[in-house]
Amino acid sequence: MRSILFQIAYWLTSVFFALGAAPLILIPSRKPLMLWILAYTRLMQFWMRIIAGVKISVIGKERLPDGPCIIAAKHQSWGDGIVMFSQFYDLAFVTGDHLEKFPLLGGILRKMGAIVVDNCGGAYARARLVDDELEKAARVGRRILIYPEGHLAPVGERYRYKKGVYHMYSAYGCPAVPVATNLGRCWPQQDWRLTPGEAVIEFLDPIPPGLDKENFMARLEETIERRSLELIGRDPPATLAPALPDPKPSKKAAEGAR
Repeated sequence: MRSILFQIAYWLTSVFFALGAAPLILIPSRKPLMLWILAYTRLMQFWMRIIAGVKISVIGKERLPDGPCIIAAKHQSWGDGIVMFSQFYDLAFVTGDHLEKFPLLGGILRKMGAIVVDNCGGAYARARLVDDELEKAARVGRRILIYPEGHLAPVGERYRYKKGVYHMYSAYGCPAVPVATNLGRCWPQQDWRLTPGEAVIEFLDPIPPGLDKENFMARLEETIERRSLELIGRDPPATLAPALPDPKPSKKAAEGAR
């Protein structure tokens, strides 16, 4: 029953804020929209606690460096982005172009300064991300959120970390902050059912700029995955288990990629 009530609150709140965001897109400044998004995510986190019984604890924010950085986070739950955006006023983020298919969302994403990646664009899309969209965020020194796996992983599992996070880290020339979580225990992937309990989102020690690709990717993945395993109550093995194969695209998505 709590999950059903939460889903009702989730969709009513989301529709209300989406419609309310529409006129804010027309304002030259990004600030009103970002404050609106901040209010939305904090209200959603309130519903998570009051209705679904999911208490969120965010720790380690003092580890965030002053100024711009890459925030590279574990992705277990649809609620990950909600919690992350509830912590920051002006956060840029990387997302796939699949979100633009929803009414109003494309305009909202562009106004927010999101870095929208063409899922079918391959190397060209990655180059454009670094050369164009990343430069826009760099000019105003924004923090950038990215989920390196690119998919919602089951609790205790992981997908292969995509190299795009390294290209951003290298081009931006700033620290990368790993983020571990166990939110998937309470809100697994895109499941409509939530389990009451405490979920932790933890900002870990920043990775300084200047590492080469191999060392950076290994350090990032080991740091995030080991701490995330600890947060779900597992002892990390000496060697991490192999990553899951990427989910197969739906038939509709595959046809669109042709």
